[in-house]
Amino acid sequence: MLELYLPILIFVAIGVAIGVVSLGASYGIGQILGVHRPDSEKASPYECGFEAFEDARMKFDVRYYLVAILFIIFDLEIAFFFPWALVLDEIGAYGFWAMMIFLGILVVGFIYEWRKGALEWE
Repeated sequence: MLELYLPILIFVAIGVAIGVVSLGASYGIGQILGVHRPDSEKASPYECGFEAFEDARMKFDVRYYLVAILFIIFDLEIAFFFPWALVLDEIGAYGFWAMMIFLGILVVGFIYEWRKGALEWE
């Protein structure tokens, strides 16, 4: 049984090895061949062409988080919709109603977003 997982283990090991070697080589080459001339302009924070005008630890408006929740709602919906549509014939009525319950939960989240005003842009 474990021999079935050997190709996956080899694949993961090769992927990790390539990543580690690539990062190590790029860091080493950058340190050896790179020109290092730091100055105040290079070390200053850059924010869309403007000088930093506020503390980086400022509070965000709650609408930012509501938009993030909205993205997660629709992202989850699409991520589960495609596989469900492919196997709908095989899973039958149980699978259909399970997805309807899932969509109902997502609709409740969408209604929450709507009532909180996350869909209204200023």
